Amino acid sequence: MPVVVAGSPTQAAAAPDVPCPAVKPPVPPSAVSPPPPVGPADRAVGGAALATTGLAISTGTPMAPAVTATSWLVADLDSGAVLGGCGPHELRTPASVQKMLLCAALMPRLDPAQVVEVTRADLQDLDPASSLMGVVEGGRYSIESLWLGLLLRSGNDAANVLARVSGGAAGRPGGVQAMNDEAHRLRANQTHAATPSGLDGPGQYTSAYDLALIARATYAREDFRRYVATRVAEIPGKSGTPAFSITHDNTLLDHYPGTLGGKTGFTDLARQTYVGVAERHGRRLAVTLLGAETAPLGSLGEAAALLDWGFALSPDASVGRLVTPDDKKADRAVADVKGDRHGPTGDSSLLSFPVVLGLAAAVALAVLILAASWRRKAARRASAQTTQSFRSAADRAPSEP
Repeated sequence: MPVVVAGSPTQAAAAPDVPCPAVKPPVPPSAVSPPPPVGPADRAVGGAALATTGLAISTGTPMAPAVTATSWLVADLDSGAVLGGCGPHELRTPASVQKMLLCAALMPRLDPAQVVEVTRADLQDLDPASSLMGVVEGGRYSIESLWLGLLLRSGNDAANVLARVSGGAAGRPGGVQAMNDEAHRLRANQTHAATPSGLDGPGQYTSAYDLALIARATYAREDFRRYVATRVAEIPGKSGTPAFSITHDNTLLDHYPGTLGGKTGFTDLARQTYVGVAERHGRRLAVTLLGAETAPLGSLGEAAALLDWGFALSPDASVGRLVTPDDKKADRAVADVKGDRHGPTGDSSLLSFPVVLGLAAAVALAVLILAASWRRKAARRASAQTTQSFRSAADRAPSEP
């Protein structure tokens, strides 16, 4: 099916029924309940071409690779240009890529040198078979060590500790609320966290587009870039807690040239998910994908194929852009000015302060002149009435002898 061109020659709008190139997995995924629908306004964030459940790519560019992921997006991390996507705003279950939002929300709040103690509550609701950093109840660890455990080993235990410490008196729920507040600030409208780790929770969703916004926020931080690119980290022992080492589980770091780091995820509901960034010839591209299957390529192989496709495109090829929090402020400021400029009739003009001051002075002078004129007329009427009264009184008075 054709791709419909809109705007400049380098901008394209995909027709809603253009299917995404897809590979049928050897084993069909289990049926799941469909996610809630996305509203038209949220679909259009970043550009009208992204408001599609299907493919969004620039006309005349090579076709995107076929993958099993049910939604994906490739964007330039620096310019914010979206190079292409498949159902970019569709709601999907995130799995552990939700930890990227935890980083975006809590890294600015927590001192990496702070040492915290792990509680029983941090660990009691975790499956021992799930991804864990390996902290123990009563163990004391620095915040920096917990960030490394979160990103290198996808530690659900580290996520719980970080959320609980950041949440203060509200505990872990306070940390999750901070994640949702940060998603709102970033304009990641399809993202809602129910757990800090990305383990499945009620109403927990994200989108390929939102994950690109979150990736852009995290990769803007030097500490995050350093943590996520670490291959091996030594976690020191403290107060009787044994030391141990952890190794990064993202194999693209050593197998895809230019990889700056990434985050994998998997649950039975979410399937395979991935967010990663790579650099080539001075361009940093982010790839996000959701709902991928383990075969034939898996999420890492599909991410590599999408990155290759993105790097082959012209930097001018764009179907939209990654919005920023400042865009929202500008939108609000424009709306406020328009509201001031247009009254109920829609044709009044916004006047400058000197003009308003001059008009006020003119009105005041006119009032004073009218008041003086009224007083003079009133005085003349009063004088006339007084004279008439004297005359009437004189007519009624008796003559002198």
